[in-house]
Amino acid sequence: MSLAIDDIKNIGVIGAGQMGSGIAQVAALAGYEVMLEDVNAKALDTAVANINKNLERQVARGKLGEEEKNAALRRIRTGSDFKPLTECDVVIEAATEREELKRDIFVKLVPALNDHAIVASNTSSISITRLAASTDRPARFIGMHFMNPVPAMQLVELIRGIATDETTFQTIRALALKLGKTPVAAEDFPAFIVNRILLPMINEAVYTLYEGVGTVEAIDTAMKLGAHHPMGPLELADFIGLDTCLAVMQVLHEGLADSKYRPCPLLVKYVEAGWLGRKSGRGFYDYRGEKPVPTR
Repeated sequence: MSLAIDDIKNIGVIGAGQMGSGIAQVAALAGYEVMLEDVNAKALDTAVANINKNLERQVARGKLGEEEKNAALRRIRTGSDFKPLTECDVVIEAATEREELKRDIFVKLVPALNDHAIVASNTSSISITRLAASTDRPARFIGMHFMNPVPAMQLVELIRGIATDETTFQTIRALALKLGKTPVAAEDFPAFIVNRILLPMINEAVYTLYEGVGTVEAIDTAMKLGAHHPMGPLELADFIGLDTCLAVMQVLHEGLADSKYRPCPLLVKYVEAGWLGRKSGRGFYDYRGEKPVPTR
């Protein structure tokens, strides 16, 4: 059975981190029933609290009515068992950017799905073709890469695997539009479009720091004022998460076999130290005080 956009009523989201909670929020606001899944109950509680806080902020700014906010929150259910995903027409995986983890999720997810469900991955760099091969439905599998933070960022990259059929692509493109996003098609090459361009720039900024060309503050100030970037590359790396930055660079390096994508040793060292950026309290900046302070 082919799934058309009007057939989509229920959306499942796997992973209650920053990306998954953002996807759940925009889907609920767009009128979809949402099943938000995570193995970590605390992560689910945090996600719902953050969604509520984000919607309250929109109400305070006059962008959302109180009843709209309450209706959106009522549409979100949470759980740690894949069984409720049987009801879902589309399931979007938004787990940590590790291929073995994602493939394991898909193997466990498949038995819970109904026959017509489409599976999408929010991966920022991993081969859609390879991920699709771990499911029973490569034709109904697609990359749907949202940008962070999901509620604020307009773009969604749509990536066909080698087996993704045209109906799946068109249905998910229509879904992206219904979620208020602008979809762009990207080929299934490592890191797609945005991260193929963005992450090597961040990695080069880390090399610039590593080689002593400039301090954290100098590099970020130079790129903000000299290239008109709204956020410096090292500040942006902390926002994305240094573990995610490293994972994408490793996918680029391994997938394209070009030395220009070699992750900077300093980036590796920060990740090994557990200094992952904002989410861990320290990265290229220390966030534990009143204002961020460079760590180098």
